[in-house]
This record gives sequence, C-alpha cells and structure tokens, in this order.
Amino acid sequence: MTESKKKPKGIKKSSLKKALKLYKYIKPYQFKFIIGLVFLFLSSAANLAFPKLLGDLVDEASVPNLINNINSIALTLVGVLIVQSIFSFFRILLFVEVAEKSLASLRQAVYSQLIRLPLSFFGKKRVGELNSRISADISLLQETFTTTLAEFIRQIIIIVGGITLLATTSVKLTLFMLAILPPVVILAVVFGRYIRKYSKKVQGEVAESNTIVEETLQGIQNVKAFANEFLEISRYKVKTNEVAATAIKGGKYRGAFSSFIILGLFGAIVAVIWMGTTLIASGDLETGELFSFVLYSGFIGGSIGGMADVYARIQKTIGATEDLLEIMEEDTEPVFESENRNQKIISGKVSFDKVTFAYPSRSDITVLNDLSLTVEPGQQVALVGPSGAGKSTIVNLVYQFYTLQKGQVLYDDKPAEEYNLSELRDSMALVPQDVFLFGGTIRENIEYGKPGATQEEIEEAARKANAFEFIDGFPEKYDTIVGERGVQLSGGQRQRIAIARAILKDPAILVLDEATSALDSESERLVQEALDNLMKNRTSIVIAHRLSTVRKADKICVIDAGKMVESGNHEELMQLEDGVYRNLSELQFSS
Repeated sequence: MTESKKKPKGIKKSSLKKALKLYKYIKPYQFKFIIGLVFLFLSSAANLAFPKLLGDLVDEASVPNLINNINSIALTLVGVLIVQSIFSFFRILLFVEVAEKSLASLRQAVYSQLIRLPLSFFGKKRVGELNSRISADISLLQETFTTTLAEFIRQIIIIVGGITLLATTSVKLTLFMLAILPPVVILAVVFGRYIRKYSKKVQGEVAESNTIVEETLQGIQNVKAFANEFLEISRYKVKTNEVAATAIKGGKYRGAFSSFIILGLFGAIVAVIWMGTTLIASGDLETGELFSFVLYSGFIGGSIGGMADVYARIQKTIGATEDLLEIMEEDTEPVFESENRNQKIISGKVSFDKVTFAYPSRSDITVLNDLSLTVEPGQQVALVGPSGAGKSTIVNLVYQFYTLQKGQVLYDDKPAEEYNLSELRDSMALVPQDVFLFGGTIRENIEYGKPGATQEEIEEAARKANAFEFIDGFPEKYDTIVGERGVQLSGGQRQRIAIARAILKDPAILVLDEATSALDSESERLVQEALDNLMKNRTSIVIAHRLSTVRKADKICVIDAGKMVESGNHEELMQLEDGVYRNLSELQFSS
C-alpha cells in the first residue's frame, strides 16, 4: 500500500502548509492569477444578481401599465448575462494559462529531481509509482488549478452571498429554509456516496468475473488438458451470481435514494414555498421576492451539495501534493552539467581501498567486505566468481552509483569525491548483458554515447562494432526504428549497437557485464571481435561467468563472498592447487 493511501481523511494544517509550497511555481504568474480571481468573483456576483432581477420582473408583471419597467429589467438581465459570460471567459482563460505554465514548471522540476536521484532511491520505488507521480498526480493538480479551486471559491461566494441576500429579503423565511434545506442536501450527499460505493463494488466483481474469462481463454489448452471445463463454468457461474446479487441490492438502495430525493428535496422546496405564501398572505413578502427566494434556495442547496465533492477533490490533491513534495525533498546526487562532455578527465586507473559495502535496501547484508583492488590504466581485468559474490556491485561502485560504508574508491589515485560526478561518469562506458535501447532510431541510440556526433563518426563506430553491415541492410539504415527496448533487433544486433555507442563515447574506463552471454555462436563471434576492438589500449573491467572469454585478460580477480580470494593471469591461477578459479574452470570445460 502506498503512503498516499494511508493518509487520514481530514485536511491537516501541516498538509495544507506543504501544499502551499507549490505557490513558488505559481508566483511568476501571480498577477494573472489574481486578475483571474477578480473575474471569478465578478462572474459569481453576476450569477447572484439573476434571482433578484427575475423576482423584480415577476413583481413588475403584477402591476398594470409598467411595460417600460419590465423591458428595462429584461435588458438589465441580458446585460448581466453578457457581462457574466465575458467574466467567465477571461476567468477560465487566465486560470488555464496560469495552471498550464505553472504545471509545466512543476513537471520539469519533478523530472529534473527524479533523474538526479541516486540508484538507491529507485531500489525502493516502483517505476509505475514514480510515473504516476509525474503524470496522474500533476494532472490532478491541473484539474484543481483550472476548475476545482474556482468551483470551490464560486460555491463559497454563492452560499455566503445567497444567504446574505435571502436574509435581507426575509429573515423568517431564511431561518426556515436553513432549518430544512441544508440538512436534506447533506443527507442526500451522504446517501449518494453510499450508492457510489455499491456501484464500485459491482464494477469490481464484474472485473473479477471478466478475469476468469480472460484467464481461462488464455489458458484454454491447460483447461482442456486437465478436463476442467465444468470447474471453470461453475467458477464463472458463482462469480456472476455474486455480481447479480450485489447489483440487485444496489438497485434497492438506488430506488430508496430516488424516493428520498423526491420526498426530501422537493418536499423542502414545497415547505419553503408554503411558508413563503403564508408570508405573502400576511403582507410580509412580495410574490417576486418569493420567486427570487426559491431560486436562491436552489442555488444554495446545489452549492452545499457540490461542496462535499469539491472538498474531496481538494483533499485528494493535497495528498498528491504531499507525494510530489516527498520526491522533491529527497537528496539528489551531486551531478552538474559539464561543458567538457566526452573529454576524459582520468587516465583509467581505478583503485578500491579497503571497501566495505551493503545496499541501502538490505543494510544488514554486507556485499563487499574490506575489498582492495587496483586496475592500472590500459589494463584488462576480469572479475569472476560465483553468483552473488559481489562482481556487479564492484561495477556499481566504479560508477559511484552508491555511497560506501567504509573505505574509498580512487581514480588516478584521487578520491572520487574530488571529481565532478558527471565528468567522472562521462569518462566511462558500460556494455551490459541485458542491453537497453531507447525506442527511437539506430542513429539516436548510437549517438547517445556522444550527443551531437556527426554521421561519419556514427558510421565509423558502427564499423568498429561489426554493426555497419546489418544496419546498411535495413531499408531505412540508421533511421530504422528499433522499437521499445530494441525489440525489433536480435540479441546480437542490440549488443553491437551498445558497443558502437561505447566506441563513439571513447571512454577511459570500459565496463563489460556478461556482454556475450545468451548469444548464438555466430553472434558471439561478431560481438567478441567488436569488444576486442573496443578494449584496445583502454582500461577494461570485464564480468564473466564463461571463463573462456577472459583467458587473455591481463589480470583475473576471483571474488567470493565480497572478498578477493585470488588474483593473477589465467596460467598463474590454473597452477593453484584447490584454487577457486581452477575449480570453476575445470567444471566448465569438463561439462
């Protein structure tokens, strides 16, 4: 369950205070926002003038030979209508402009914050939830700024202004109306909410019954293989009967609700009119005043009824605001835009000095324990060992994705903290086992290694990556769309695109994480050739389970339980009696 679902129902003062922090995004447009509020007030005031003028019109009709007065009031009504429509147009225009510009700034701020957060944050959050924050939550704010807030203010003006005007007409009738109409409206709102709950329950049960159909039809082979056709028929029958029973019960409540509306609301209006006619009979009230009074009562009743829904929407928005502000309050990585893109600031030496590390999400499990390791510039170092030994963690720390608990990582004998993190990472390139390609073109994916690269540079990188031939074979060549995550390409093609991206970047440090696993023999050969081109004369850190791919490495580091237990080249490690590397090698090559 997400945090937002746990929030209490009322709007707390602290929550409101947090929500007001969003004002800084409205502040640049506050003048237009204030003008919009003025237009809102004027259009609401014009709205309140209608019942009074209509009442005057009725009163004038009862007096003979005053056709000029009737025409004058009618023209005034038309004028008020025109003025109100103009005010409403400018109010909506200004509110939409302020809302869209403010929310564009907010979206940019939230996205900028998200993309600069450390990997430890993303380890605790689901991507779907974060996407909801930047889309659904901000859309909720959009609705609030453009309509809900205006509706809330408008209803307050109508309730307060309407009751004030009613009191000036007849205090007795106003007190009578306030004793009857608001309680009936509030009861109708509560009753209506209960009905909506039942409707949601029916929808949920219908969805469950549809799930049975979907699952059984998708798995029809299993259903028939296990001769469970009648089991599924019975299961579906039970669920649809439940749907029918719930819907019938809901129908009873809807019928009762309809009867209540007829009896309660219309009864309240009848009571007000009855009371008003008795006041007319006693000379305390004019016919037109009663007409205005009934219209005002309808306005006030509608506004009171609508307030509950508007309040619920505002409350929901404040909850969404809290979720957004939680993200905005997270500590970001110290990344800064660099003017030295694609300029290597290190020669390629990496040192781990007594590093101890545990992931923030499971701080009780030490992944690396007092590990020391040095990779010299231009050296090819392979990290091998059983799964869970800590090899991928070393790569994460080379990239400074996480903060150490103890020890330090040095680049060219300087601690990582002394470098601009963006420039440091810009001196590295990663070719992972599971290559991620963006859904655009081949050109865009290769160019990601060096934004702004020329076509000649992109093609040269593709040649070195053994990718030029298959790219050239596509009808649209470098403009070929790769599809989401590169789904239109084979595994070997995706790997070679990733290698071309790394070649274009020309990094000081290259990290290869199982880059040739899960490929067929021909694809592996082409990818391995491309990797050999990429690793020439640069620091390379290679994670490998298939030891045949790392025999030529300058140094092989055997990692086990977060410690380096062996180090040397292939020949040296094979001479160790009962060595971990030797045992792993013999197991692989004997199978």
